[in-house]
Amino acid sequence: MQPLTKRQREILDFLNEFIDQNGYAPSLEEIGRRFGLSSLATVHKHLTNLQEKGFIKRAWNRSRSVELLPMRVGTRAIDLPLLGNVAAGVPIEAMVSTETVAVPENLVGKHETYALRVRGDSMIDEQIRDGDVVIVEDRDTANNGEMVIALLRGTEVTLKKFYRDNGRVRLQPANESIEPLIVDSNLVQIQGVVVGVMRRY
Repeated sequence: MQPLTKRQREILDFLNEFIDQNGYAPSLEEIGRRFGLSSLATVHKHLTNLQEKGFIKRAWNRSRSVELLPMRVGTRAIDLPLLGNVAAGVPIEAMVSTETVAVPENLVGKHETYALRVRGDSMIDEQIRDGDVVIVEDRDTANNGEMVIALLRGTEVTLKKFYRDNGRVRLQPANESIEPLIVDSNLVQIQGVVVGVMRRY
């Protein structure tokens, strides 16, 4: 499955919660009201994008016909190593696991790729929640604004947005209640760049 935009992930979460509570899908009008979208064409476009990315299936001739899909039909899954947990919050000690996780093939790039389970809520405004699995491309460099797995002081791993700032590094959370980490660049090693997120419902 292709990565989702923030709004697409919000709508997918709403669909899942609504179907779980009611046993049927919301109407276009109900989705529009939930997100303050007055144009049904805009709602329709969001659902079309979710369908094209393989997250839902729709029957165009029926109302409330959204069905959540675990994976796009025909998409091959690849087992990636689940190398442990990464903190979206206070950095935690690096750890290694022997688990694997099945990931849609089109989330895996040309570079070495692995998965980490998120612990904490510092990236909640990017719709990354505690318990989600992030797909990480193994890289030791990152561009400003990319979401990275950073190793701090050789022992602590954290998930944050990466910015270089006057010889220092700012690791920026996506949660207004959490302060950014600002450290000397020699104390930070980029372990990888996040290329996708998976949520298990």
